[in-house]
Amino acid sequence: MWVALTTAVFCVVFAAVLGMGQAVLARHRAGGAADLAALATADNALRGKEVACGFARRVAAAQRATLVRCAVVGEFAEVSVGARAGPYEVRVRSRAGPPAEG
Repeated sequence: MWVALTTAVFCVVFAAVLGMGQAVLARHRAGGAADLAALATADNALRGKEVACGFARRVAAAQRATLVRCAVVGEFAEVSVGARAGPYEVRVRSRAGPPAEG
């Protein structure tokens, strides 16, 4: 009886830890992809929105994520990227541009 109960508790704990791990993996993947895509977009912003967002799309795909939104205003870029891990889908937004003059 105790062995069955202990085994069931361990299974529940293992499933919870596995789920948390997948959620964290999705968040980190989306965050890294969003940062890299924003940098690629800002680096190519002066070449036009289509070219810059094309770079963002390729960078996000290389990180196993998808580009959800891409906006370019001057030299500044803002992107949203989505990533999946298991049943979890996470979206992260990132901005990049030249440093502020101070």
